[in-house]
Amino acid sequence: MRPIVRVVHEDWADTAIALPRYETAGSAGADIRANLRPEDRAQGFTIYPMQRVIVPTGLRVEIPEGFEMQIRPRSGLALKHGISLPNTPGTIDSDYRGPLGVLLINFGREPYVIQHGDRIAQAVIAPVVQALYEITDDSLTETSRGAGGFGSTGKQ
Repeated sequence: MRPIVRVVHEDWADTAIALPRYETAGSAGADIRANLRPEDRAQGFTIYPMQRVIVPTGLRVEIPEGFEMQIRPRSGLALKHGISLPNTPGTIDSDYRGPLGVLLINFGREPYVIQHGDRIAQAVIAPVVQALYEITDDSLTETSRGAGGFGSTGKQ
C-alpha cells in the first residue's frame, strides 16, 4: 500500500505550480518545485556563492504517522551549478504542519537564480522506526570493528 501525503497550498501560493511528483516510473524521489512569493516571481530568487536560503514551496504537508519525508538534492543542480542541501537529507517529521521550505546552499562560484516553478529538490517518503534507548550496566557486545571510527577501514 502506498502512503498518501496530504497537501494544502499556502494562501499566497501559485496553485498552477505542480505538486511534488515522480518524473519516471522508477523514481525514488518526487520532484519539489519552487513556489516563490508573488513579489519574487518576476526576478526569481538569487542564491550567492556559499549562501544558504530557504526556498518556499507554497505547500504544507501531512505525512502519515510512521513515515518521514526526506528532502534530497537534485543531482543535476549539484553537478552543473553547485546547488545542494547543507543538511542532506533534510527530514520532515509526520507531526510537522508548518510551511514546507527547502534549505539550499550554493557551493558554486557564481550566483544562481531559482525561477518560479523550478525543480529544486526531491522528496523521498520513508518508513520510520523509533527505537528505545536504555542504559545497561553490562558492557557492549564485542565486534571485529570494535571502536574503529572515521577512516578505520584502511581507505583514506
